[in-house]
Amino acid sequence: MPTSKLRVVPAAEAPASRRRLIEIRSLHKTYRTRDGDVPSLRPLDLDIAEGEFVAVVGPSGCGKSTLLKLMAGLIPASGGEIRIDGAAVSQPPDNVGIVFQSPVLLAWRTVLRNIMMPVEVRRLDRATHLARAKQLIATSGLEGFENKYPWQLSGGMQQRTAICRALVHDPKIVLMDEPFGALDAMTRERMNLELQKIHHDTGKTILLITHSIPEAVFLADRVVVMSERPGSIAAIYDVGLPRPRRFEMMGDPVFVALAQRIRDHFFAHGALD
Repeated sequence: MPTSKLRVVPAAEAPASRRRLIEIRSLHKTYRTRDGDVPSLRPLDLDIAEGEFVAVVGPSGCGKSTLLKLMAGLIPASGGEIRIDGAAVSQPPDNVGIVFQSPVLLAWRTVLRNIMMPVEVRRLDRATHLARAKQLIATSGLEGFENKYPWQLSGGMQQRTAICRALVHDPKIVLMDEPFGALDAMTRERMNLELQKIHHDTGKTILLITHSIPEAVFLADRVVVMSERPGSIAAIYDVGLPRPRRFEMMGDPVFVALAQRIRDHFFAHGALD
């Protein structure tokens, strides 16, 4: 298997061959509480290119989920700016889909009706998006389960339904907050392969927050390493492994060296998820 160089890149650099889709400049966040201000994110800069897969890792409480919520327009920034496709983010953008750690499926809706919910909320054309929903169901291996309810599905199938729901309105960007954290190890591995396939087939821009360093290296084009709270970007690493990736690659010296280099960031500060 060919080896690749490991490279630490500047925080704001995105692949030069791709158009910048997400631009983050001097973004920071402080939460105000009864006990005083709680800094969550220090000013950070980051560019993400169109079609890129970026994974974010860091210690618990470092602001990873806060970063995702800011990008999704779910909470306001304390300062700085996020631009998606040239437009400043001040509310949830239509071109973003979100997948959380819990699938958050509605128990009284079938798989298909759960997937179609964003179409109903956004009042989009039903016929067009129903065809897309059925295509996503087939792609994600949920065919035959369209009329099942969440309680009739395994954890992995529930999360696949949540991913389909995030993709049904054809967003340019998919934000994922530790989506496989509650799954058993074997299911998580299958979901990693499924997500890799979805990224390949759809060309979506994906930002994945994960506590798993091997998962980040396996899936991402670049891995963003965050510092302890208040979080900032400690380093960014290119993942030069060829695609499609197989789990045997986890034994490749390049994979092992990169995973260890990322892990060293946390051991150096006495913090590792």
